[in-house]
Amino acid sequence: MLAVSTAARLASRGARRAVVVAGQRQAAVQAVRRTSVRGIQSVAQTDRDTITRLLYSIGTKREVERYLRIFSSASHPSHPAKFAVIKVGGAVLGELEELALSLSFLYRVGLYPVVLHGAGPQLNDIMDQEGVIPNYIDGIRVTDAKTLQIARRVFLEENLKLVGALEALGTRARPITSGVFSASYLDKDKYGLVGKITKVDKRPIEASIRAGALPILTSLAESADGQILNVNADIAAGELAKELEPMKIVFLNDKGGLFHGVTGEKLDVINLDEEYDTLMKEPWVKYGTKLKLREFKELLDHLPRSSSVAVISASSLQKELFTDSGAGTLIRRGYKLFKHNSIDSIGADRFRQVIHDRDPEVLAGYQSVTGVLNELKNTPYTIYGDEPLDVLAVVSHPPGEVPVMTKLLPSRTGLLNNVLDNVFNAIKKDHRKLFWTAQVDDENRGWHFEHADGSFTRAGKSLFWYGVQDVAEVERIVKDFEAKGRIERSYLPVGPSAPPHRAAPASSTAAPSGARAYSTLARKAFRSPGSARGYATSAAPTSTEPKRLGLIGARGYTGQALTTLLSNHPYLNLSHVSSRQLAGRPLEGYSKDTVIYSNLSAEDVEKMEKEGEVDAWVMALPNGICKPFVDAVDRGAKERGEDKGSVVIDLGADYRFEKGWTYGLPELYGRDPLRAAKRISNPGCYATSSQLLIAPLVNYIKPGALPTVFGVSGYSGAGTVMEVDATGKPVTKPKVTAESLGGGIKPYALTGHIHEREAGHHLSSLLAGEGSVKVAFIPSVAPWFSGIISTVSIPLKEKMTAKDVIQLFEEKYQGEKLIKIQKDVVQLKDVEGKHGWSVGGFQMSVDGDRVVIVGGLDNLLKGAATQCLQNLNLALGYDEYAGIPID
Repeated sequence: MLAVSTAARLASRGARRAVVVAGQRQAAVQAVRRTSVRGIQSVAQTDRDTITRLLYSIGTKREVERYLRIFSSASHPSHPAKFAVIKVGGAVLGELEELALSLSFLYRVGLYPVVLHGAGPQLNDIMDQEGVIPNYIDGIRVTDAKTLQIARRVFLEENLKLVGALEALGTRARPITSGVFSASYLDKDKYGLVGKITKVDKRPIEASIRAGALPILTSLAESADGQILNVNADIAAGELAKELEPMKIVFLNDKGGLFHGVTGEKLDVINLDEEYDTLMKEPWVKYGTKLKLREFKELLDHLPRSSSVAVISASSLQKELFTDSGAGTLIRRGYKLFKHNSIDSIGADRFRQVIHDRDPEVLAGYQSVTGVLNELKNTPYTIYGDEPLDVLAVVSHPPGEVPVMTKLLPSRTGLLNNVLDNVFNAIKKDHRKLFWTAQVDDENRGWHFEHADGSFTRAGKSLFWYGVQDVAEVERIVKDFEAKGRIERSYLPVGPSAPPHRAAPASSTAAPSGARAYSTLARKAFRSPGSARGYATSAAPTSTEPKRLGLIGARGYTGQALTTLLSNHPYLNLSHVSSRQLAGRPLEGYSKDTVIYSNLSAEDVEKMEKEGEVDAWVMALPNGICKPFVDAVDRGAKERGEDKGSVVIDLGADYRFEKGWTYGLPELYGRDPLRAAKRISNPGCYATSSQLLIAPLVNYIKPGALPTVFGVSGYSGAGTVMEVDATGKPVTKPKVTAESLGGGIKPYALTGHIHEREAGHHLSSLLAGEGSVKVAFIPSVAPWFSGIISTVSIPLKEKMTAKDVIQLFEEKYQGEKLIKIQKDVVQLKDVEGKHGWSVGGFQMSVDGDRVVIVGGLDNLLKGAATQCLQNLNLALGYDEYAGIPID
């Protein structure tokens, strides 16, 4: 692997020397021209010849020239965009020089890929700098006007950076930021300005290529009325490929391929027709990989069978495109493999034709087709191959004897498309040991050596085998073959064996070199002691039955706060905590029992739910990450029986607007829905305080006017990052520190904060008549750790006094144990570390038509963990305040 990487790097460096013709490096190219033995020729031809020779360092001359010929034939002037669509991930754009070198390499050998890029990480960085919090629903970025404005700026900047880097290398490139994708709204109410592509206009792309420039596209689209819409770059690349039908669709990422979820090994080739159904059932194929495979299959089902997808890093692009072995993960449709125990199953005429056309013994006159057919009758056999018979193999396997592969007959297509490897791997799955022979002048002799554990050559023929490491055993097997006439001549004496041509497998079931061993071993089950237990939503409100909780995403401040609360809960026990970064370490802050962090996958969660290992799940994950785990619980609950399924509470924003989910703010929207709920969305911290401030006056708001909330939160609300301390232990650190704020406050997300929409959406359900509530919200972050102070200004439709307003609050929140109404303005000391919400400082305008009120809560407690425990208690049948200290 090191040699491959080094070769690719050398090729890239060589390409840079060859392609940079601007400025000081132009003289070097002119020198190449003057010393060329071909005499007068163009700079472009010189570059092509130079870079073609550089490609020989990463593959054989035969490989390179074949692929160049194939790719070049796909670039006909009438359809110039048939070579490749290359989708560049935002993370890859961070390695701009490497990317530009790889694309220039292709340009200099006369290939014109269509390049489409995303900019997700860059967009998130800019949004973070400008204080705009990303919002995801179902993994899709909700795009409002502010987000789209930033996205357009970021996409344009990144596009021009890439174009500029290519031009600096002497590679002509054309920015195409509009005019290609037409789209309709995906779901305007749900996702905002997010598009679903309805049409692709390839004319600007083809015009760019005909003009000799690489087309560089962004994934922005336009609606019929001219509105710019945001489209996921992967989806845009797929739709582009469906229109252009290129030979290659390349997804550049920073990982360099797809990887096996158990062994961690890179997957070299995936043949969807043969392997898709099996792969999708593998326990290690997690949500993200499963989604990618589904998308790739849907894409390739729309394209010619000659098209394929490659997932690769930018630095290894040349090796992936110009060598048989490749460097990333190749995904193609391929053909389904078969294995039959009789010739009739595949058709006698087809079988005879393959023997006639390919069998070297028949072609040399040593055997006849009839003789081959007669030999098959001597022992039981299995025929392996693919549907078009690009490869056909016959394995003889008498009961209790070592199998012999008597025929292995690939076509040239079968060799070029790796069908030979796929058929051989199918044989290897069925037979732990195998012997076969090949002529010494076989043009594919190298393949046999690569796939054998050992070999012996005599008199123009080689004997190969795998699965046998002991020389004495090889001799015994060969003698047995000779005695029973299963091989033509004696290969003995074998003598001392030379070292195997490749390392021996670790076990008899190990995959051969280059094979993709899709292990079906599941992870060790995460099962707690004791039998699985069900849960009924009709449990009495004052249940005392012990129950178990699984917490996913436990390393953040909210997870820590919830862990501390659960330590004092009389009945609810924390049985599982999951954190990728802390897996294997003991959970701190939980005093009931010793709990070790695990790294639960969606498949683990599904299995645990199916077996009833927990009664409730809490998802303390970043926005946009929760869905795979919720889907896993849903699947497990379906198998277990929906009425026995666990409660799920999402602390993030993913399900706060979803039908079928109960919004968990008991003081405003009632307890009964929560007692019957299995899916609960925990309100946001700012949104909780805003709604509690506005709710008593929701029917007194002046029509057309917006209540305005100014919120100031401690820096813990900005989230956390994981760092490693001096001892090597992962520790949670605040994303924003007090020091970074310089003693002041920092306003951010001045419009369009998700809690603004959340508060208005749910307050609308409290209106006496029809209509909706809109809230204006302005957040700021402050240099204290936790605690939110929210100040609301509410225009009123009729004149009121402060006494009238206070009375409305007292009536609304009468008997609420976690709400405190006070006369004075709420300050940080009234809410920091407290489990409830406080309100006070009621002041009216001079005209009595506007009221200003101050409320506050601890964003980690009533704004998150305490409210979560309220909801858990209600849903699990406990007293609402069990485990919650009442001030």
